[in-house]
Amino acid sequence: MAQTTPNHTQTVSGWAAHDSSGEITPFTFKRRENGENDVTIEILYCGMCHTDIHHVKDDWGITMYPVVPGHEITGIITKVGSNVRKFKIGDRVGVGCLAATCLKCEYCEESQENYCDQVQFTYNGIFWDGSITYGGYSKMLVADHRYVVRIPDNMAMDRAAPLLCAGITVYTPLKDNNLVHTKGKRIGIIGLGGLGHVAVKFGKAFGHHVTVISTSPSKEQEAKNNLGADDFILSTNPKQMQAKKRTLDFILDTVSAKHSLGNYLELLKVNGTLVIVGAPDKPIDLPAFPMIFGKRTVKGSLIGSIEETQEMMDLCWKHNILSDIEIIATDQINEGLDRLVKNDVKYRFVIDIAGQSSHL
Repeated sequence: MAQTTPNHTQTVSGWAAHDSSGEITPFTFKRRENGENDVTIEILYCGMCHTDIHHVKDDWGITMYPVVPGHEITGIITKVGSNVRKFKIGDRVGVGCLAATCLKCEYCEESQENYCDQVQFTYNGIFWDGSITYGGYSKMLVADHRYVVRIPDNMAMDRAAPLLCAGITVYTPLKDNNLVHTKGKRIGIIGLGGLGHVAVKFGKAFGHHVTVISTSPSKEQEAKNNLGADDFILSTNPKQMQAKKRTLDFILDTVSAKHSLGNYLELLKVNGTLVIVGAPDKPIDLPAFPMIFGKRTVKGSLIGSIEETQEMMDLCWKHNILSDIEIIATDQINEGLDRLVKNDVKYRFVIDIAGQSSHL
């Protein structure tokens, strides 16, 4: 692998971590020239994800330093390659987690390229040319057009940015479990953070009864009054958990900390499904009895395909679904990461890369 190739001739300003301290500092690096299948994007905004924290601190033991995080990117196209037909200069676009896949396996051919075993990500991945990918904490990005989506007109570019990871992460399991076009189900959302708050918005827009499940009593008013949730369960209250046994058809678990699934599974009806989309760095507890005695299913889900991401973005425009965000400047990135560790944000930090806070 190589940081760059001879084709990397464009000098770019960005922000990177250089060791497991996770401290982000200004970083100047090279990006490749715009190829025949590429688009060049002037980055306006980049969302901040828990995955960024795991990478800058090397929590998963896979970080290739220096690492430029960021996979919730929105911006404007400034160049297009000769093979690109669906985009033009000036288009409003977004880039999520995917940078490259094999394009020929069964998953790529079935629009499930996010499960390709050769998938490479927008940062800390290895691109087709052997170079290490750098993410959206930077002024400019060159991306293969097959992994780029269009941002609908009149959609705020800052609030749209987190949809490219947080949004698609919670949308896909809803779609996979027939909850996008089938109304009237009772669904639970564990955790009311960057993922959870978008999941509540989707659940209500798609016509379901939505229950937020949280360890924080203060989240009840937020869930009901600000996001329109129908019900709230304090998971540390045994009486509330007992009273709600076998009441939910589906649960989406967005929690990124170690926890046990046992009590949550008891909330599901017989044949209910729980989908894990949070990514704890330690194994979670999965007792057998709640699954056996309820014929319940536990599944995982990883973002979504580019086709699904565009579908989600268009539905967000239709239903006026946007992330609730706090804008930070580039000199506040470290402060933002520290606060994100403490869950001190409602609900997603977005970096104003272009320094304009223009809500384009």
